[in-house]
Amino acid sequence: MVATLKPNHNTTLIRPWHTLDILWEGGEDIVKQGLPHDKLSPAWQILLLGDGSPTRHLQLLTTEKTEVDLIDMSPIGSEDDGAPPQIESVPEPRLRRQVWLRTASGQRLAYATSWWDANHVDEYLQNRSLPIWDSLSRLHTELYRDIQGIYYGHSTVLEEAFQEKGPFWGRHYLFWHDRKPLTLIYEVFSPYLRKYLGPMS
Repeated sequence: MVATLKPNHNTTLIRPWHTLDILWEGGEDIVKQGLPHDKLSPAWQILLLGDGSPTRHLQLLTTEKTEVDLIDMSPIGSEDDGAPPQIESVPEPRLRRQVWLRTASGQRLAYATSWWDANHVDEYLQNRSLPIWDSLSRLHTELYRDIQGIYYGHSTVLEEAFQEKGPFWGRHYLFWHDRKPLTLIYEVFSPYLRKYLGPMS
C-alpha cells in the first residue's frame, strides 16, 4: 500500500506540521523488502526500516543522550490534519505533538510529529519533555512499531532547522499496545547523520 499525504486545508489550526514535499514514497511492501543499496545504504535502511527505537539508535550513534525540544501540542479534534491515512486508527478527539530530537549538546538529528487520543495522552506522556520511547519504557509499556511508509523529499523548513540541505528521508508508523493503535508517528531524519552512518546511497 502506498501512503498518500493529503494537503491540510484546515485554516483554524494554530500551527502546521512539517511534511515533506515528496519526490518518492514507498508503502508497506517496500518497507518489508527493503530498498536497493544504490538507492538507500544498508546503514540508513536499518535506521529507517528497522523496528527499533530511533531515540536509542541516535544515542548509540552519537554517544550523547537524545533529548527532546517540544514544539507544539495542539488539539485537532476529529481533523485528519493532513496526516497519513492511518490517523483514522487513532481515536478521536486527537492531539498532535511535534518535537525535535537532538543531542544533549544541541545538534538536531530528527523531527517528529505524533497523533494521540487526546483523552489518554497524559497516561503515556507523563513527562512531555521526554522522548516517547523513554516515557513508554518507564511505564514498561509493551509496544510494536508497525512501519507503514517511507518518504524521500524536500522541506525548506527542515533545511533551515537542521542546517542541512535536502532532500530528506522520513517514515511513518503506528505504535501498537495491547493489540490497539496507540499513536501514529511521522519522522524525518537529518542528513547530519551521515557523519555516523556514511552516505545515504
